[in-house]
Amino acid sequence: MKRQLAAEFFGTALLLLAVTGSGVMGESLAGGNVAVALLANSLATGAALYVIISLFGPVSGAHLNPVVTLMAWADRAIEARQVFGYLATQVAGAIAGVWAVHAMFDLPILQVSTKPRSSAGLWFSELLATFLLLILIRTASSRKDPKLPAYVALTVTAGYWATSSTFFANPAATLARGLTDTFVGIRPADVGPFLLAQLAALGLVLLVARWLRR
Repeated sequence: MKRQLAAEFFGTALLLLAVTGSGVMGESLAGGNVAVALLANSLATGAALYVIISLFGPVSGAHLNPVVTLMAWADRAIEARQVFGYLATQVAGAIAGVWAVHAMFDLPILQVSTKPRSSAGLWFSELLATFLLLILIRTASSRKDPKLPAYVALTVTAGYWATSSTFFANPAATLARGLTDTFVGIRPADVGPFLLAQLAALGLVLLVARWLRR
């Protein structure tokens, strides 16, 4: 259990380090070109996801995401006693990753985002993004497909560009991104609707899975 929790903590921390760090670096080098900054952000995130899932998957399953953990629990792939530990370490790891980026770039460690992300379109985008991510993981996991890390990495990379919300699809990452006033931030007031959309997507996936079993 300790190895699993350590893998979830460090895996999620590395993911948010890649997300936030590439956002800061991309924005600083893009000269105001948001498309170039987003390209750097999406490629770095996808590459990091592939490596992290490949390395930590055999240890903890490399959930890195509370809704993935809750889906695994609903499918009885993990025990109830593991759920709280996974969720806590994912949130803590995500925040640690964001703070590490602040330290690297000589930014104030403690920040609150001022970037607004609030509209019905963004909430629907998060619902759809999280639904697609969970369906992908569920399908590939059921087949024990060894290419799962590539599937997730490529889906998230494409999702940055194909969705209006830029594919958060992760409650731990959403909470942590509320604590960085950088390119990838989200205003704390807008975090709640994103979380509700992500949890609603999880419920929808479980309902669809139950219907298919029938």
